[in-house]
Amino acid sequence: MTGLSARRLPLLDRLRAASSSHRSISSIVTMALITALLPIIATIPPFSGFNPQSVWVNSFADAGVYVLLALGLNIVVGLAGLLDLGYAAFFAIGAYTYAYGASPFSGNDFPFWGMLLVGAFVAAMFGLLLGAPTLRLRGDYLAIVTLGFGEIVPTVFLNADRYTKGTNGISGVYLPSLPGYQFTFTDPWPFYITMAVIVTVAIIAIFRLQESRLGRAWMAIREDELAATSNGVNAVSTKLLAFALGASTAGLGGVFVASKLAFVSPDQFGFTVSFTVLAMVVLGGMGNIWGVAAGAFIVWEILTVILKQLNAVLAGTPLSGIDFLQYQYLLYGLALVAMMLLRPEGLFPSARRRRELHAAEEAEEPAAPTGALEGAGQ
Repeated sequence: MTGLSARRLPLLDRLRAASSSHRSISSIVTMALITALLPIIATIPPFSGFNPQSVWVNSFADAGVYVLLALGLNIVVGLAGLLDLGYAAFFAIGAYTYAYGASPFSGNDFPFWGMLLVGAFVAAMFGLLLGAPTLRLRGDYLAIVTLGFGEIVPTVFLNADRYTKGTNGISGVYLPSLPGYQFTFTDPWPFYITMAVIVTVAIIAIFRLQESRLGRAWMAIREDELAATSNGVNAVSTKLLAFALGASTAGLGGVFVASKLAFVSPDQFGFTVSFTVLAMVVLGGMGNIWGVAAGAFIVWEILTVILKQLNAVLAGTPLSGIDFLQYQYLLYGLALVAMMLLRPEGLFPSARRRRELHAAEEAEEPAAPTGALEGAGQ
């Protein structure tokens, strides 16, 4: 090892130690850097050839919604080990909460900033309602119940015409505003900055939860619920809090997307949303907060921007005759299969998750012969 490398290692160790001991500050600095760099990267080829900067910024704001959803689902799936296939239901509840609180349909005009907290709270209450009857369920049975809940909620919104306008949805939802400034559809920057702040707050809160006694209880239940309860962990309250806190994050995303689109409809919250968010969590790296956020952002941008631009990129090549827009979900499915075969722990796995998935491989490694070890020690 060179002298330069030897000097770098202690520096990296000091940076990691500082980041771990000052998690909130490091999260704020990291998110500030990412928020500043993404619009700049959008102006650099080849990204500038895909879309103008304003379109990229709008896409980043939309990606932030799915980052929020993935962070919340990571609490339920990645930390507590509870499989939830109906997560889009809480997304819908947050969106309709804002639609009722700030739209001509309801006659209310409550401020967006307060409705963020209300939407998170209402979604958390429904998370408790979902968690209560599922406390004794595990694995496939829990997945089926949550899947049913995810189908019930959009269907209720679809059929309750008197209260939700059914298939027509609630339009004219009021945009956010600040003293002296009104958000507009033509300027994506305020939405982008707002989403960056919301994601930053969510990341800080989830890091604190993960490192708290509650977070350790979630991971203990995920590893072995029987052993956890035998050591004094209250499985009932711990699971309920996982569902509630995960749902509250989805509620934040629902309020934001309703305010950004100024429209809410039941078809925005189908099973595809739940599946996509779960895939983002798995691909990013379950249990790793930054990994899940990065996985959600990457998957969203690939699905909504990169795959749709392949036709333009491949113009003049032998593949120019293929309409990749028609095959974007086929390519997405193939990528999921390849990922699960080649790197099942995800792109950015947590150290614990990596050890879990590769424990069998490490156990199968042949031990070195005694003679070889003796020779190596001489």
